[in-house]
Amino acid sequence: MDETKYSPSFETKWYEFWEKNGYFQPANKEGKENFSIVIPPPNVTGALHIGHALNGTLQDIMVRYKRMKGYNVLWVPGTDHAGIATQNMVEKDLASKGIKKEDLGREKFVEKVWEWKEKYGNRIINQIKRLGLSCDWSRLRFTMDEQLSKAVRKVFVQLYKEGLIYKDKYIINWCPRCHTALSDLEVEHKDETGKLYYIEYPFEDGSGGVVVATTRPETMFGDTAVAVNPNDERYKDVIGKNVVLPIKDKLIPIIADEYVDMEFGTGVVKITPAHDPNDFEVGRRHNLDIVVAIDDYGKMTDEALHFKGMDRFECRSKLVAELEGKGFIKNVAEIKHAVGQCYRCHTTIEPYVSEQWFVKTKPLAEPAIEAVKNGDTRFVPKNWEKTYFEWMYNIKDWCISRQLWWGHRIPVWKCEDCGKYTVSEDEPKACEHCGSDKLVQEEDVLDTWFSSALWPMSTLGWPNQTDDLKRFYPTSLLVTGFDIIFFWVARMMMMGLHFMKDVPFRDVYIHALVRDQYGQKMSKTKGNVIDPLEVVEKYGADSMRFTLAILAAQGRDIKLSEDKIEGYKRFMNKIWNAYRFIKINTEGMELKEKPKKLSPASIWIKSRLAKTIRKVEQSLSEYKFNEAASAIYQFIWHEFCDYYIEMSKVHMDDEFSYSIKFTLLEVFEATLRLLHPFTPFITEELWQKLPNKKGDSIIIAEYPEYKESMISEDIEAAMDIVLDTIRSIRNLRSENNIQPSKKIKVYMKVEDEKTQSIIINFKNYVYALAGVDNLIMTNKPDEECIVQSTIYGDIFLPVEGNIDVKKEVERLTKLIKKQEKSLSFLNSKLNNQAFLEKAPKELIEQKKAEFEDVSRLYQKTKSRLEQLKGLVE
Repeated sequence: MDETKYSPSFETKWYEFWEKNGYFQPANKEGKENFSIVIPPPNVTGALHIGHALNGTLQDIMVRYKRMKGYNVLWVPGTDHAGIATQNMVEKDLASKGIKKEDLGREKFVEKVWEWKEKYGNRIINQIKRLGLSCDWSRLRFTMDEQLSKAVRKVFVQLYKEGLIYKDKYIINWCPRCHTALSDLEVEHKDETGKLYYIEYPFEDGSGGVVVATTRPETMFGDTAVAVNPNDERYKDVIGKNVVLPIKDKLIPIIADEYVDMEFGTGVVKITPAHDPNDFEVGRRHNLDIVVAIDDYGKMTDEALHFKGMDRFECRSKLVAELEGKGFIKNVAEIKHAVGQCYRCHTTIEPYVSEQWFVKTKPLAEPAIEAVKNGDTRFVPKNWEKTYFEWMYNIKDWCISRQLWWGHRIPVWKCEDCGKYTVSEDEPKACEHCGSDKLVQEEDVLDTWFSSALWPMSTLGWPNQTDDLKRFYPTSLLVTGFDIIFFWVARMMMMGLHFMKDVPFRDVYIHALVRDQYGQKMSKTKGNVIDPLEVVEKYGADSMRFTLAILAAQGRDIKLSEDKIEGYKRFMNKIWNAYRFIKINTEGMELKEKPKKLSPASIWIKSRLAKTIRKVEQSLSEYKFNEAASAIYQFIWHEFCDYYIEMSKVHMDDEFSYSIKFTLLEVFEATLRLLHPFTPFITEELWQKLPNKKGDSIIIAEYPEYKESMISEDIEAAMDIVLDTIRSIRNLRSENNIQPSKKIKVYMKVEDEKTQSIIINFKNYVYALAGVDNLIMTNKPDEECIVQSTIYGDIFLPVEGNIDVKKEVERLTKLIKKQEKSLSFLNSKLNNQAFLEKAPKELIEQKKAEFEDVSRLYQKTKSRLEQLKGLVE
């Protein structure tokens, strides 16, 4: 491999090396703490997206860090069988060959799904590996593995026997496309513009009528009442009367119920218990009939008369036309309202009454609420506790049955003779009530989240009391997105506490969303999706991982762009070049013993390293990944590469020659270990090349230890003065377009004697890093200069030989005009009401930031121009 430039081509080599050598498996170190994580299982159908990349990166940082700190670390990987998604995928595949699942039958179809899973199901695992995630693949789990299925059956049976699982007729969210029930959490609500139809329902006696307002007129064939609010003075006299249901000519009563919103529409609503969850509750309270007008395929039933067999939306348009023709429609208004869609196929869901299995969640939620209140589990950031509590306090019973063939089949058998249920972990031979052998198993499977709720304990071997379960439960940390706090986190809490009598994890870190550079949500329609695999191929996994980590500020969405990733690839290149410099200058060197005397630069860099180690460890303990990454970036790029490496050149041939080379290697090796959890590949590649490494792999090397003895506040204070002087001279050079190769003379006026003494004593660093060949301390230079003030004094740059004043005045005058034009444009934009109302919030913030940046530059340019004009005059 060409060592002259950085290329991430070595990444896959090191992953294979780590895996082959078993470094991802937990050590069994006596007296050491355990640290465990279970990966949020991606769908077996899935492909890696940027959310997975962020989630996996943050987990891997903690896992690698704890492993290097000497913990016994276990990170359990796995995938979820994803009932609806996987069945859809296989059905589509079969449909392309002209086969329906019914043609195969349940058993053959499930065989086909297993075949599909074996062929394509591990694709996401290989993609996860490409990111460098150091999971213990010897413990790879799948939610339908035999052992995990055993756990599912045990939980179902125990909860049933405890009276916490029951079957009931209830209104549920139904997807006519996927042909299954959905929980409230699996319904996505999308704002749509629809129509609100005002329909008159005539009184039975023909003396007028009431007008109801509805967005779904097709459901009227299932109406069993109309309702008004008992406190609504407009309708007190009509409560108890009957009205005629239009088209159907059926009498239905007017009832009073406080559920009715007097402000909405006319204050009169049609009640359709079979097709609206609120109406269902009203129907229960008033003992109304349940009339199903739309079937489980979204088609109209016999109740819809001549509309029978029509699709519900086709029926709507034809019914509205008939109602208009007969004079029943009194008004039609446009309305914006939230329409529920299936989270998988985006079909509009249909509320549907059917028999389903439910878990009583309130008794399970109470201990889970207390556990967070008591601090047994903590949320980071803490504000997510509020979201968790709000949902848990208002929790509804959980519909756990799904009308699918792929999944954990419900372990319930109905007796054909006595009609009672036998609930068992194993297939029963006879009915436990009457002894009959005529048993038929439930057709439905369990909601995917039922098995996922057991993940922290089932993956560790429960219900068997395995060594892993004893050692690693409760797990130490869960890293996940806020969108599955209800789906998954809350349910794991309930199940863990109920069956293990302890929380499933100590800490829950909720990471933010990854958005595009303007803060917009990524979507294929917008064309702003960043594919992590494409990014890895282009820039390397290390570059992407570090970008995600340094942007992962708590409670703030990540604004990601390829430019940022490319920027951090330059950081990898900086590290690579630092190694090349060290190699050239230390090759063949024998590291006999630690140097007795260090140069000021070496004392300073070791002090800065110690403080960086402390900052990184403190930040990781609080899951402040961005602060940890920023501290490392600042140390490597600026302090080590920009300053220390440059200062080391001063000492290559003097009394500090050995100590400077020794320190270069020592600090660089420690820095690679410090950085390893964030960028595992480049750190392993370079660490392996170092003569002073200890051990076989950086992944199991000791994490750098913070030592207070390394800190030297005096040297740091002195170097602050020196570095500020260097930066100020560099700025002067840059502003006046002085070539980097040109050596310059500068004057300095420093009032404080101690500061002056420090600059003089360290002037060899100023000469080397600022391109100075003569630094003169004076109160007043004896030639024409331009001046720059610093906190320690004034720096004077001679005009002669450095600045063509006339030319520079011309350049700055043009620049000022350009900046004024930019300011005027941005100002008009930010004062344009139409722009402020229509533009995305992120774009407005971007323009404000641009305005501030240009304003700062403008003031700076103006100040320099005035100074130069003063010289001309």
